[in-house]
Amino acid sequence: MRKIEFNVAEEKKLQEIFNIFSAAIEEMNKHNIPQWDEVYPDKHTLQNDIRKKHLYIGKIDSEIVCVYVLNSDCDEQYINGNWKYPNETYSVIHRMCVNPKFQNQGIGALTLNNIEKRLKSEGVGTIRLDVFSLNPFALKMYFKQGYIKVGEANWRKGKFYLMEKKL
Repeated sequence: MRKIEFNVAEEKKLQEIFNIFSAAIEEMNKHNIPQWDEVYPDKHTLQNDIRKKHLYIGKIDSEIVCVYVLNSDCDEQYINGNWKYPNETYSVIHRMCVNPKFQNQGIGALTLNNIEKRLKSEGVGTIRLDVFSLNPFALKMYFKQGYIKVGEANWRKGKFYLMEKKL
């Protein structure tokens, strides 16, 4: 596996990033995973993520292989989490997406490892995220990487599991 280079995304990459999400939505729909659609994540949301410098891309050579958002923003539904480390500092992973051309190659796990290593070096105690309950691929990856289910959230698309990992 070639090395993935991670960087904060620049606004000039917005269309390319949006195209990756669109392709991922198409791929998820083939597997009956109705997690994302034309409403979310939309181009405006991604643009705001970029402007806040919260959206990261992973590239191999010049091609984007993954995208994710990292910040400390929690949706109000995160109150449903029985967080195991409530007094620890945390970061939240949002909108993690592996380019469909690179799926099933361990890119998601490598991305999580990179995020965890970086946050740990910055003194962050835990990572929080939510994962769609009907996305078996994402669930398998997060459980395999040591994330534990701490609660549930209900949004427009259905049930999501709230997950946490101690760094």
